[in-house]
Amino acid sequence: MTGGGLLVAGTTSDAGKSVVTAGICRWLVRRGLRVAPFKGQNMSLNSFVTRDGAEIGRAQAMQARAARTEPTALMNPVLLKPGGDRTSQVVLMGRPVGEMGARGFFGSGTGRPDGDRARLFGTVMECLEELRATHDAVICEGAGSPAEINLRRTDIVNMGVARAARLPVLVVGDIDRGGVFASFFGTTALLAAEDQRLIAGYLVNKFRGDVSLLEPGLDMLRGLTGRPTYGVLPYAHGLGIDEEDGLRVSLRGALREAPTAPPVGEEVLRVAVCAVPLMSNFTDVDALAAEPGVVVRFADRPEELADADLVVVPGTRGTVKALEWLRSRGLDRELARRAAAGRPVLGICGGFQLLGERIEDEVESRAGTVPGLGLLPVRVRFHPAKTLARPVGTALGEPVEGYEIHHGVAEVLGGEAFLDGCRAGAVWGTHWHGSLESDGFRRAFLREVAAAAGRRFVPAPDTSFDALREEQLDRLGDLIEEHADTDALLRLIERGAPAGLPFVAPGAPELPGTPELVEETV
Repeated sequence: MTGGGLLVAGTTSDAGKSVVTAGICRWLVRRGLRVAPFKGQNMSLNSFVTRDGAEIGRAQAMQARAARTEPTALMNPVLLKPGGDRTSQVVLMGRPVGEMGARGFFGSGTGRPDGDRARLFGTVMECLEELRATHDAVICEGAGSPAEINLRRTDIVNMGVARAARLPVLVVGDIDRGGVFASFFGTTALLAAEDQRLIAGYLVNKFRGDVSLLEPGLDMLRGLTGRPTYGVLPYAHGLGIDEEDGLRVSLRGALREAPTAPPVGEEVLRVAVCAVPLMSNFTDVDALAAEPGVVVRFADRPEELADADLVVVPGTRGTVKALEWLRSRGLDRELARRAAAGRPVLGICGGFQLLGERIEDEVESRAGTVPGLGLLPVRVRFHPAKTLARPVGTALGEPVEGYEIHHGVAEVLGGEAFLDGCRAGAVWGTHWHGSLESDGFRRAFLREVAAAAGRRFVPAPDTSFDALREEQLDRLGDLIEEHADTDALLRLIERGAPAGLPFVAPGAPELPGTPELVEETV
C-alpha cells in the first residue's frame, strides 16, 4: 500500500518551503502518523552525515527530526554542492559520483545529458516510492519555483516528481516580500495543463496584520484560479531550521530577532565568523549564538575582527579559494596577529585546513601545493575519496559528537590534541562539524575563550541546544495546526489533488523529451 503524499512548492526561492515542510511533518507526527520528508534534488553547501555515512542536505536532516525519524539518503537522493566555475559536485545516494555543469554531469555518469537525467530521475522516483511504501505520508519539498519554464523538461524535483507520483502540490508564497497574489496566479498560469491539474492550492507565509484584510484578495484569487488558500501563516520571530545556503544562519538570525536571556556573567563574548567564499555548514555557529551573552556576526574585513573575542574560520567547499580570499583582504595578517597575541581562533573543516602549514590539492582546486597560514602544525593532502563520518570523543573533559565531510586529510605534526585536530596556543582546529552542539563541551570551550580573551563571561549552566531545536520544530507544527486548514490538508495528503481543477490561461506548452540536465534552483 502506498502512503499519502504532498509536494510543497514555492513561488520563489526562500518562500518558506523548508520550514513549511518541517511544520507539516511535525503536525502529522503529533497526530500519530509515520511521516518522512523528501527532496529529490537539493543544491546546498550545508549538508549532514547520516548514521550510515551518507551525505544529505542539512534541511532534510532537520525535517526528519521534525518527523521524529532517522534521516537517510532516501530523503535526499541527489545533492549538488557548488564549487565554482559553474560546476557542482554530484552526491548520489549519499556518495559523490562526479561533477555537474550546465549540460550534464561527468565522472561516473553516462556522458550523455539525457542518460544522466534519466539515471538521476530514476533514482529519485525509486527513493520516493520506497518512502511511501513504509510511511503513512511523505512530505516532499520542491526547489526554487515550479514555474521556471526553461527548466521544466529536465525537472527532477518539482512538477516532474509531482506528475510522475501524482502528488498534489501546495504552493507557498512569502507575502512579506510583496506581490504574493501575482506570484500565486503567475506560477499557476505558467504551467502546462497537465501540471496545473496537480496545483491544489496556496499557502500564504509570513503575514503581518489582520487576516480579515487579506480575505477579499484570497476570495478573488480563488475566483481567478479555482483554487483555495489552505492557510495564512503569521510572521513569527525566532523560527527557522537549518538553511540551505547563504548567510541566513537559522538559529543565529532567529535568536537575534527574539528576546533572549541576559548574560550570566558581567560581560558578553563577541564572535566574528569569517565570511569565506563557498562557506559550508555555517550552522556550526548556531550553537554559539544560542548561548546567552554570545554575540555572533559575520566579517569580511580585518577591522571587523579586531574587537572579537573569538574568530571562527568556518568550513568551505573551496579551501584554496578561501585561503586566497583571506590573503586578498588582509584577513590572513589579522589572524596571524591574533595568534601571536594569544587571542582565540577556531578553524572548522576547511577553516582548519587553511590554518595549517601546507595544502596539497590536486582534487578540489587542482592548485597543487599551496602554503597555508602556518598557525597550526598541520599539513593537508586532498584525496579523491571523501571522508564521511559521525565521530564521537572527548575534549576539554567533556563528551563530544560531530560529523565529518571533507576530501582533505590532515597530518598533525604537533600541538595539543583537540578532537581530530590540534591546538597551538589560542588557535584550535578540527574537521568536526557540529561539535559545538554538545552542550558541556561548548560551555567548556567558551570558558577557555573567555579566559584567553580576558572577558568576565560565564556560560549559562542550563542552555540545551537540542531543546531549543525541539522547541523551534514544535512551534512550526503549532503554526500549521493553528493557522492552516488541517482537515483540508489531510484530505489532500490522503486523496490527492481534487478532480476538475480549472485551467488557468495562458499555460505553458508541453515540452517533449529530456534533451539535457541542467541545475535546478533552490
